Amino acid sequence: MNKTAEKHTKRTRRHGRIRARVAGNSTCPRLAVFRSNRYVYAQLIDDEAGTTIASADSRTMTGSNATERATAVGKAIAEAAKAKKIEKIVFDRGGFKYQGIVAALADGAREAGLNF
Repeated sequence: MNKTAEKHTKRTRRHGRIRARVAGNSTCPRLAVFRSNRYVYAQLIDDEAGTTIASADSRTMTGSNATERATAVGKAIAEAAKAKKIEKIVFDRGGFKYQGIVAALADGAREAGLNF
């Protein structure tokens, strides 16, 4: 197995362990984060209904580096949640380490008023 496939397999396994414990509903949705090499994506998901409540990504955000764009994504997803009268969420880091871009997104969401 090459290094890239092994890294993907490990992340998928970590995400499976996280998803075994983390689930969202309509009053407390799951904030799912996905980080690609270029962009970061965030979704508020109601797992009971199987629907996405709101989403945001860094493709349209401005900032001088990826961390600033991730913070802007966190603030955007928090604003979308507040528009739907959601204040409490559960955080799903998607198997990624809680550092850098993932942590910046979470901090941006907290700054904008989401509780988790």
